[in-house]
Amino acid sequence: MKVDIFDFHLPEELIAQVPLKNRTDSRLMVLNKETGDIKHEVFKNITEYLREGDCLVLNDTKVLPARLFGVKNDTGAKIEVLLLKQTEGDRWETLVKPAKRVKEGTEIEFGDGLLKAVCTGTSDHGGRIMEFSYEGIFYEVLDQLGEMPLPPYIKEQLEDRDRYQTVYAREPGSAAAPTAGLHFTDELLEEIKAKGVHVTFITLHVGLGTFRPVSVDDVEGHDMHSEFYIMTEGTAELLNEVRRNGGRIITVGTTSTRTLETIASANDGNFKAGSGWTSIFIYPGYEFKAIDGMITNFHLPKSTLIMLVSALAGRENILRAYHTAVEERYRFFSFGDAMFII
Repeated sequence: MKVDIFDFHLPEELIAQVPLKNRTDSRLMVLNKETGDIKHEVFKNITEYLREGDCLVLNDTKVLPARLFGVKNDTGAKIEVLLLKQTEGDRWETLVKPAKRVKEGTEIEFGDGLLKAVCTGTSDHGGRIMEFSYEGIFYEVLDQLGEMPLPPYIKEQLEDRDRYQTVYAREPGSAAAPTAGLHFTDELLEEIKAKGVHVTFITLHVGLGTFRPVSVDDVEGHDMHSEFYIMTEGTAELLNEVRRNGGRIITVGTTSTRTLETIASANDGNFKAGSGWTSIFIYPGYEFKAIDGMITNFHLPKSTLIMLVSALAGRENILRAYHTAVEERYRFFSFGDAMFII
């Protein structure tokens, strides 16, 4: 299967650079995955497409202000460090710029010594393993010194960094936001619950691999990045109960989808509490075991994410929907509009 069959023309001006003032004012395309029929809506009306007994599954990961700017102890040279993944204790896998200036043993200070780091080794794709030292609580120090790591296609400064967090974010660990959830407000979630829809959470810490382009010609040759997930006992029991009672399981975002499909695939379609790393790669031909529908944003051409939604709704339906989105001037990517595949 060629990667090029997931390509489409996207005018650059449709890439949303800033979030809307009100989260629920985003547009919503409702796509019937069986017929390919399309409806145009506003996100605040999504309750009309949810039914009593359904279950909405959201990813409660919290984006770290993971971009740090420091100086080398010996030369005073400026160094940028982006936290990717905590490996153990205070050791993190990072990306460093300029990488050639940071070798094993290099010491870096941030915020006049409030946070210090030493390079202890290298990792894949030119990364560096950094061990941090500080006084107090690491995440509080990071909150004081770090900047939000916005996706590479967003060029504008973000005035309010909370707008790159979901309103229900609570588990720190992501290098990128689960952006399908950015459309929800606390009020909308209460409205959804009042309709008799269950709302539950999983955690999947999103890595920057989600933005890595597919660099092979054939889909099957792509090496999928791995990400850490957690499902609690309560969520597993609820999802199994919803399934038994004939309710629909609807994920918010590709991250929630990948987590549920990983767990269901390992447990004969059932859900079990647990945690681990997933590198599941979903593309057309994949047979879904966990979900009935998905709320998602509009994704990059030739990305693993457009392959995932194509697996759920059919490549022709998705490409037709994306062409319609371009014609109708929908906003794309992280701060863009939403699609409900049902």
